Amino acid sequence: MTLVQLEYIVAVDTYRSFGVAAEKCFVTQPTLSMQVQKLEETLGVKLFDRSKQPVVPTDIGQEVIEQARVVLAESSNLEEIISSYKKELAGELKVGVIPTVAPYLLPKIILNFSDKYPKVHIQIWEYTTDQIVKKLKTGLLDCGILSTPLEDKSLTEIPLFYEDFVAYTSPLNKLLEKNEIKARDINPSELWLLNEGHCMRNQVLNICTHREMGNKLRAFEYNTGSVETLKRMVDINAGITILPELSLTDFSEEQLQRVKRFSKPVPAREMSIVTHRNFLKRGIITALEKEIIESIPQHMLSRNKKEVMETSIN
Repeated sequence: MTLVQLEYIVAVDTYRSFGVAAEKCFVTQPTLSMQVQKLEETLGVKLFDRSKQPVVPTDIGQEVIEQARVVLAESSNLEEIISSYKKELAGELKVGVIPTVAPYLLPKIILNFSDKYPKVHIQIWEYTTDQIVKKLKTGLLDCGILSTPLEDKSLTEIPLFYEDFVAYTSPLNKLLEKNEIKARDINPSELWLLNEGHCMRNQVLNICTHREMGNKLRAFEYNTGSVETLKRMVDINAGITILPELSLTDFSEEQLQRVKRFSKPVPAREMSIVTHRNFLKRGIITALEKEIIESIPQHMLSRNKKEVMETSIN
């Protein structure tokens, strides 16, 4: 039994294909298949049901693969110990970020992080929360930056900051006259929302559940995963949308006048770095956490976690 064989069975489990697994492991499919078969012969069990497409692990195969992931993680920990001893950060970091924070957070940190840690190759993808969680569990991502809590015991959450939600109105909206607004002031039929699959859509709907009348979404629904598109829809087509505070960074003076803060309790979300509970690359992830915290306004770092959770729900 070798570490390479364990890497191959984990890859087959992750991609559910011998061909794709071989491609991701940079070997030919016959080479990978032969090594998986040798491991099965060594263990005396079949790890995969090859009669099904996509290929699936057998019952005993699932247990072996789960343990293989632990063994590979512990093996990688040896590399981290050496890097820590040499006091250098090096390697690859794969990060998933939800689209409602990525364009407002990442430009603030990427260049500084790369300058400080030139031996770290960081890869970033924008994914929904569900996609990030799935890829964390299969090892395709090292960490995610997303809204928490997730209530998933297989994951570890490292809170970073707490971000208020604000309302953004068209120039013709009657809410423009108010200094502060309440959730019940928002007419859902005027509300522009992200499409299904984005956690911020559910958070916004939770904010607006207290309105007793007119609790009906607009007849025309534009499906988008972009906060920037929501802004444009309000600018051009009237109505109102709810935005995360960081998205206000590049607003013009005229746009800022159409931003309405909520009265207390202010709805907000907790943003965290999320990893698998047996996560690796602790040194690099800690460095990324520090870089993010240093880029965030101080008032976003000091809110009470319990308060944020309550205002996001109530």
